[in-house]
Amino acid sequence: MTPMLEAAERTRTPRRAAPPTWLVIALTCAGQFLVVLDVSVVNVALPSMRTGLGLSEQGLQWVVNAYAIAFAGFMLLGGRAGDLYGRKRMFLVGLGLFTLASLAGGLAQDDWQLLVARAAQGLGAAVLAPSTLTILTASVPEGARARAIGTWTAVGAGGGAAGGLVGGLLVETLSWRWVLLINVPVGAVVLCGAAWFLTEGRAGDGRRLDLPGALLVTGGLGTLAYGISQTEAAGWTAAAALLPLLAGLGLIALFLAVEARTASPLMPLGLLRLRSVSSANVAMFLCGSAMFCMWFFMTLYAQNVLGYTPLEAGLALVPSSLAVIFGSKLAPRLMRGLGPRNVAALGTLVAVAGFAWQSTMTPEGAYATTILIPGVLMMLGAGLAATPLASLATSGAAPEEAGLVSGLVNTSRTMGGSLGLAVLSTLAATRSAGSATPAALTEGYALAFRLGTGVLAAGVALMWVWLPRTAGER
Repeated sequence: MTPMLEAAERTRTPRRAAPPTWLVIALTCAGQFLVVLDVSVVNVALPSMRTGLGLSEQGLQWVVNAYAIAFAGFMLLGGRAGDLYGRKRMFLVGLGLFTLASLAGGLAQDDWQLLVARAAQGLGAAVLAPSTLTILTASVPEGARARAIGTWTAVGAGGGAAGGLVGGLLVETLSWRWVLLINVPVGAVVLCGAAWFLTEGRAGDGRRLDLPGALLVTGGLGTLAYGISQTEAAGWTAAAALLPLLAGLGLIALFLAVEARTASPLMPLGLLRLRSVSSANVAMFLCGSAMFCMWFFMTLYAQNVLGYTPLEAGLALVPSSLAVIFGSKLAPRLMRGLGPRNVAALGTLVAVAGFAWQSTMTPEGAYATTILIPGVLMMLGAGLAATPLASLATSGAAPEEAGLVSGLVNTSRTMGGSLGLAVLSTLAATRSAGSATPAALTEGYALAFRLGTGVLAAGVALMWVWLPRTAGER
């Protein structure tokens, strides 16, 4: 081709300009909102799902955990795929799968169809979520990055917080199916916007993905959660519980062995030698194991003990939704003066106060003292802690590992949440001794919040001695 023809060709196909920063933030935050919303939106719809599809008590727990475990188990694979094959491409693939699985779940006619659709949603979310953060951090100038991450955290936290309200409104005005079907039009709009406006970032050298590692860690998590759920009826030493618990631990050990030997590991174990990465992710795991369960138990307490309708339960948690968003937006400002470690510890201490207060709940509790104030404290603390922990974790990695570390941050939080939900819901049910009376249910829920208080208190101590003092410290 002659130089003149080459110039003409360039004129006919100009390079698309980078989209405005606000549009990148809006699209990535919309994707993150959908991902986190579906962790919690089904909670208030569980009784209606049980009636409509004949789900068992254990099946109800798996409506939540099928999503969470697939999400956590494949998150690292999703982050690595973004690094190797392009973040925009994986954003579109993940959002497309998530939207189709939402449609399948909303149209499910059997319990197994719903559970399979929820697992497929989790897989789509695992591909989508790491891309939202890496696209954001790569596109936003460094001076505004902390605020952008704060917005991303706030929107994600708001998605989890708004799940109860959105779910309650949809269940009461339409049906339980719309807690899943609502994702279809929203996902389609975001998918079209991302396909048109987002630009592709770096893509790697096309190395193979570590699919065996992803399957091992997901199978290990799922088997552990199943074993934990079996302890309610069989006890911790019964074969029905002990065998899956041992098998789950064995699969996770095998995952670590595979990662140490494979040429292109899903999770390079050497990355955990970085203090900022390992300490922030352990802290995120502990925080997630308690805070992930807050919405689950609060909505059950409001409906099963206080007699709220699904919509009333969602409305009751609106102040908590606002608190987590406020905390996430406040955290970057506090980080400039106090440093990320101190803000993370401060936020977790606020959450400890909320969990301790909530653990004093009674069957005749008033809204202000048993839902409003403790709920605001718990979620304000969660918002304050999440942003500095995410910032510390991602600051310790090289640029080519950004997607992997972003996936690891979300994996740690969700993995902690899924295992925390399995443990706390099982212990709460055991304390209630199979009784559905308000007093018995309250005892079980209160135990869950007391245990959450202890876990978060341990998290504060860990943050203080292990987290680096500054975001750049490795």
